[in-house]
Amino acid sequence: MTDDGALWNSLPVPALLLGEEDRILEANSAAELFLNVSLRSLSGAVLWDKLRSEVPLEEAFAKARAQRSALFVNDIELGTNDRPTTQCSVQIAPLAGHETQMLLLISPREMAHRMTQKQATGKAAKSAIGMAEMLAHEIKNPLAGITGAAQLLSMGLSAEDRELTDLIVEESRRIVKLLEQVEQFGNLRPPARRPVNVHDTLDRARQSAMVGFGAHMSFVEDYDPSLPRALVDPDQLLQVVLNLVKNACEAGGPGGTIRLRSYYDPALRVRQPDGGQARLPLQIEVQDDGPGLPPEIAEEAFEPFVSGRENGTGLGLALVSKLVTENGGWISVESAPGRSVFRISLPRAPEDHPSGEH
Repeated sequence: MTDDGALWNSLPVPALLLGEEDRILEANSAAELFLNVSLRSLSGAVLWDKLRSEVPLEEAFAKARAQRSALFVNDIELGTNDRPTTQCSVQIAPLAGHETQMLLLISPREMAHRMTQKQATGKAAKSAIGMAEMLAHEIKNPLAGITGAAQLLSMGLSAEDRELTDLIVEESRRIVKLLEQVEQFGNLRPPARRPVNVHDTLDRARQSAMVGFGAHMSFVEDYDPSLPRALVDPDQLLQVVLNLVKNACEAGGPGGTIRLRSYYDPALRVRQPDGGQARLPLQIEVQDDGPGLPPEIAEEAFEPFVSGRENGTGLGLALVSKLVTENGGWISVESAPGRSVFRISLPRAPEDHPSGEH
């Protein structure tokens, strides 16, 4: 790293090289400006003495270090002791060839005062979704007619010719499912939040997977039996977990393992749009041992139309993120070859919250 200082300092975003105990070994020019501290003062300092986060990142960083995996966290507030926080995205990854060193990149939103390619893509995606919503009903009606006609035709055809009508039916149904996903982005119905036992939701998702799309996988349950109830829409939470489990099953090959984990983290807080903070102590993890997310899309995994699979729509994870956010939660991902973890953080239901209250 130090052999090519020009390359290091040419990086347009703050970059830090961390050693053991998250001590800063190196920082580029952008990091010095962001932290408002010289490299001499940063060298050897513990990262958390210089960087202030609205979300406790130390534990997540420690896990990424221990597992030698990459971690991507979007839309968190970072600052220093003498400057206000700003919304950032953070990436941390192990440095190849060094067992203890980690590379940290910070992407402040304030640096994107010009429209970036990602922003342009996001606006285009929103426009495309809006257009698709308007057309969805009109497209689904003729598709239903095409499907019905193909099924009628198949009754009088030979087995060889029925393969073609079966293909028409299969592809028509696939398009309908895609349109239904797009329509959900425009669903403005607020979630009907109530106290929910997340283990019931995890079990329902696991059972559905084991008799269908996840029959080729092994499932491991790692639940905290003392976990309190979450305040969430039960149907939407089930939809989120099913989507994540299905993605994990598709990522893992025959004989792969899906681990469903729950635990309580009382320290986790996230910043709300109104400037306040929300506690999200209930954690759900869906872990697979597949190849991991492609590095080029890992940071934007929850954006619409971003997919790492051939013929993928790129809508599944975007919908998951939308539903989790609307339920007052937060979702993140850690991904490396052989281990990907999607983590959902949810608010706890108040003890006096009526079970039927929305």
